[in-house]
Amino acid sequence: MKCPYCGHLENRVVDSRLNKDYTSTRRRRMCEACQRRFTTHERLEVTMPMLVKKDGRREIWDRNKVVEGIKKACEKRPVSIEQIDKFVDGIERDLQDLGEREIPIRLVGERVMNGLRRLDGVAYVRFASVYRQFKDLDEFMHELKGMLTSAEDHN
Repeated sequence: MKCPYCGHLENRVVDSRLNKDYTSTRRRRMCEACQRRFTTHERLEVTMPMLVKKDGRREIWDRNKVVEGIKKACEKRPVSIEQIDKFVDGIERDLQDLGEREIPIRLVGERVMNGLRRLDGVAYVRFASVYRQFKDLDEFMHELKGMLTSAEDHN
């Protein structure tokens, strides 16, 4: 592991901890050259299916892309980074459980929208408006009314 401060390759692990879900390891390291400390996170690497876009192009799964899209939708909302990470962990598990080598990208978008609907209604509407590319206010209002009706049914 290269030191982010001086670039030296020799360092030692000072402390290791598993996260709450036992899905990643946080390691505190100390550079042997400059003695500065830094943190790394290790996550089990798993094979994710290829995503097939609407136009037929293939794209590899990019967790960071999904996390950033969700973060943007949740901006200034009461949703923590831990909630977002747990949410994306669940999406990854669901996609792996499908056992497919390729999946349509809309499947990811739909799972994100369904999860955001439960997590935070405003974040859901934000994400849906970008994902569904509403052409006019009527389409947007139709989606919003559907969400409100479904929320009333659950109360």
